[in-house]
Amino acid sequence: MAKVTRKIVRIDEDLCDGCGLCVPSCAEGAIQIVDGKARLVSEIYCDGLGACLGECPQGAITVEERPAEEFDAAAVEEHLQGFGGEGGAHRHEHAAETTPAANRGAGGHTFSCPGARTVDLRKRAEEECVEAEMTFGGKLKSELGQWPVKLYLVNPNAPYFQDAELLVAADCAPVAYAGFHPDFLKSKAVVIGCPKFDDLALYRDKLAAILRANDVRKVIVLHMEVPCCFGLVQVAKEALAASGKYIPLEEATVTIRGDVTTTAAV
Repeated sequence: MAKVTRKIVRIDEDLCDGCGLCVPSCAEGAIQIVDGKARLVSEIYCDGLGACLGECPQGAITVEERPAEEFDAAAVEEHLQGFGGEGGAHRHEHAAETTPAANRGAGGHTFSCPGARTVDLRKRAEEECVEAEMTFGGKLKSELGQWPVKLYLVNPNAPYFQDAELLVAADCAPVAYAGFHPDFLKSKAVVIGCPKFDDLALYRDKLAAILRANDVRKVIVLHMEVPCCFGLVQVAKEALAASGKYIPLEEATVTIRGDVTTTAAV
């Protein structure tokens, strides 16, 4: 495609920390988080108007004038219709209805929510005890040391993955097992997801990216006893193989009655 000199977004990857706040401000879906950095996925999706400029806390986004492929509104429409795979168009329409006009983006993209911004809570966890009142007057300390926790949303370069034990948990497991925080989450980085309803290839690739980018000491997979949940173990094995590293892998199974039945090296 021929190029014309026009205004287009430029992202300084050295300044970008992968927080994802710029993504929902781009209504054309031109910016996505790839390998922990905001990237312009195609020149034809960027209109050069710079709606994303004020959303970057690091000042990594600017608008420059240079030779680039022309903005293609029809291609943007097709891009948004297929955004996020099957059902992406519906999710985009829902986002347009529920998001303020100034912050609308490609709904359905996993990094479009400002709540996906990387937050390291480990220091806070050491300084203060976040407690929840329990039955009979007991108290339970939260062991959560990070945000976000969804595997779709985490930044592979987030500091809490470095030199950590990584807990890969089925999202039903914390609901089923009452001792999740003290027995599994304490002092660990965590990612959660559902191997039945989510994209296992994306899970594999994201886990592999985390393992390649960090010195992870051990991976623990916590899944439910239901057959569909065992896919999480296979995903972890494939991610380890793709990372090219040897990292110990452990598996634990939670029953639907809330008991842990097995904990073993894989």
